[in-house]
Amino acid sequence: MLESINIANIPAFLLIFIRVTAFFATLPIFSYRNVPTRHKVAFSFFLALLMYFTVEIPALTVDAEYFLLIFKEAAVGIAVGLIAYIVLAAIQIAGGFIDFQMGFAIANVIDPQTGAQSPLIGQYLYIITLLFILAVNGHHLMIDGVFYSYELIAIDQLLPLQDQSWIQYIIETFNQMFVIAFLMAVPIVGCLFLVDIALGIIARTVPQLNVFVVGLPLKIFIALSVLVIAMTFYVMLIKNLFETMLTTMRGLMQVFGG
Repeated sequence: MLESINIANIPAFLLIFIRVTAFFATLPIFSYRNVPTRHKVAFSFFLALLMYFTVEIPALTVDAEYFLLIFKEAAVGIAVGLIAYIVLAAIQIAGGFIDFQMGFAIANVIDPQTGAQSPLIGQYLYIITLLFILAVNGHHLMIDGVFYSYELIAIDQLLPLQDQSWIQYIIETFNQMFVIAFLMAVPIVGCLFLVDIALGIIARTVPQLNVFVVGLPLKIFIALSVLVIAMTFYVMLIKNLFETMLTTMRGLMQVFGG
């Protein structure tokens, strides 16, 4: 296979390799610290080698425009992978809302995948989301997205950055992410709001009772109980969130492709 690579097409292979590597630098699951860097690079290389024999290779010359194409390939991979990660970040934001109402906001944990601090419930829901993605072969669909990106954004095509529709698209994605996070947090946050109202009434009617001592364990117990009951609802939301992530990735590639 390596012998059948034409020397004149090595610049095109380099562009494919840069896009695939940039995808895996930000794409969920593939970009996590649990995956060793040498494995990411090797997987990117062999995947780029397969794509080299399947996508249409244009005639390229190493000139000033070629270096612009290198930056374009890196930008496409990083941007599409990052917007997929932003959509999945709705899980973490919803967990932050829930933890704030439960009293867990002070006890963050370190996410071993990203190395950043994460809320407790958010990390729990995020792990369930990753398991769901792996169970439905979502990582295969992400790799398909990397492959079909060449149908929307050709290798020798520059990005239409003068058209500001991609900025509007990213802003709409942020808005959609917060709406999804709000919908995921509403059942538990709403129940805890009713608990706060009940504790306020009890504090006024029974002043001898210290609601600060009773309130925290009561809110934790009710929140965990509602979380168990609403788990089916959360799995349905995770399914819709994953579909939204794939749709958002394809939409951004269409915007970049003009």
